Amino acid sequence: MKKILGTLSAVAFAVGASASFAACDAGERVVKLSHVTGGTTHPKVVASNNLAERVNKEMNGKLCVEVYPNSTLFGDSKELEALLLGDVQLLAPSLSKFGSYTKKYGVFDLPFIFKDMDAAMRFTQSETGKGLLNSMEDKGLVGLGYWMSGMKYFSANKPLMTPSDANGLKFRVQNSDVAKAMIAAMGASPQPMAFAEVYGALQTGVVDGQENTWSNIYTKKFFEVQDSTTQTSHQLLAYLFMTSKEFLDSLDAGTRKQFLSIADDVTQKANLSVKEKEEANRQNILKAGGTIRDLTPAQRKQWVDAMKPVWKQFEKEIGADVIAAAAAS
Repeated sequence: MKKILGTLSAVAFAVGASASFAACDAGERVVKLSHVTGGTTHPKVVASNNLAERVNKEMNGKLCVEVYPNSTLFGDSKELEALLLGDVQLLAPSLSKFGSYTKKYGVFDLPFIFKDMDAAMRFTQSETGKGLLNSMEDKGLVGLGYWMSGMKYFSANKPLMTPSDANGLKFRVQNSDVAKAMIAAMGASPQPMAFAEVYGALQTGVVDGQENTWSNIYTKKFFEVQDSTTQTSHQLLAYLFMTSKEFLDSLDAGTRKQFLSIADDVTQKANLSVKEKEEANRQNILKAGGTIRDLTPAQRKQWVDAMKPVWKQFEKEIGADVIAAAAAS
């Protein structure tokens, strides 16, 4: 039955089905993993499916993971509440979603703080990065690891080669104060919006642009309703693979140890494959007719200079020590 789950889940991701597939045997404890991403090639989708496959095979009789993709169980605005209520046990929200719980994750939103994804991964493996996983434990939330998705790039309904090209435009952002400040630094207007609504908003002109990874731009087909995407690499997109303290505490010592070991192994392997998946989806955009624009060193410097003041703006909230550790990576 569990093998059928994997096959059916892949079909569900491809067609955007609105239901999960119950494949757990009687007596097993069902563990629901909810996320907002669709498709079959997105790093979060792959990591979620791999986690379910590993747990369901190796912890047979103890835990059984069901994956609910593409906001089919809970959307952006409801998933954290659902986790605290016990309606779902595992999530992987963007690190931009935790402003009301802790300001420290804002470090991941700071523009140009990471040169590339390798630098970001070094930070997550540092003492400071690992310590941030427990920054919401007093709120009942526990980080299990960071799932990388890639660097982010700006797209719009016009070419974006310098920050001034964005002046007056409306950009969809996640509900992050740092992200909003970054857009404002470009002379543009930030428009917080759920991920599931972005394509329609771009198509109808509710917003003029957005910023995302190659995988999100490709799997959600944002390139179809934008003039082009500029390879800014201005920000990291990563997810906090997480659970609730209540769920972890409910597991006996042996089950908890095995589950955490599998979760960590899946996380490490998933992150090692992200760069390959990102490059593949970048090529997929080009093959599908999308346009990608490169920056000259001088143009890139204009973007960095325009956005660097955002670091100082949030230094007190995030912590100068955390920002310094991230920049040093």
